[in-house]
This record gives sequence, structure tokens and C-alpha cells, in this order.
Amino acid sequence: MPESDAIVEVHSPRTGIMVVAPKSDVDLSRSPELRQALREASDRRPDRLIVDLAEVGYMDSSGLATLVEAMRTAKSTGAPLILASMNQKVRAIFEIARLDQFFTIVDSVDAALSV
Repeated sequence: MPESDAIVEVHSPRTGIMVVAPKSDVDLSRSPELRQALREASDRRPDRLIVDLAEVGYMDSSGLATLVEAMRTAKSTGAPLILASMNQKVRAIFEIARLDQFFTIVDSVDAALSV
């Protein structure tokens, strides 16, 4: 699959920081690719892992589970996991599940870079 067709993009804007950016809704069919991208990013042992959710319009329970797993992995490696650019619809899902109490959620990737 060409990189431009990737459902998840991973990049490093600064040394020690990894940004994982899903490029579509995160549901049962797409959460495995996000899970793999998050694992690969965590394997690089970044100082900070940012998930840029700007292009995610919807997330189901498999997406939530994927992010919870990533948070646990990040905690075990000592790297904070920060969720950025979450729209209101996705944020509401986190609030209903009360996951907003466990994740660091910021308005933008720029804000995540300065946390």
C-alpha cells in the first residue's frame, strides 16, 4: 500500500517525540492498523507519544481499547501518551466512558508538544 493511502501516519517532529495520526474513523476494521502503529512507535522508546486525532470523526469501542492498551504500554515505558485534536463527537465518547479522567487530552499537537 502506498504511504499516501495509509490509514495511520507516524512521524517524529522532534527528537524523542512520536506522533501517530489516524487518517480516518477508528472502528473494528481499522483499529488493528492503529494498534500496530502505536506498538511500533512505542518500540522506539520515545520520550512522549502523541496521538493526533484531528482526522478521526468517529471511534468505536475497539478504538478506545486500542488507546487504553497504548496508554498502559506507554506507562510501562515511562513515556506519557497524549491525545490531541479530538473533535467533540470523539471527546463525548471518552467522557461517556469516563476515559477523559485517565488520558491527557489537549486541543492540538502544538499543545501536546509543549506539555
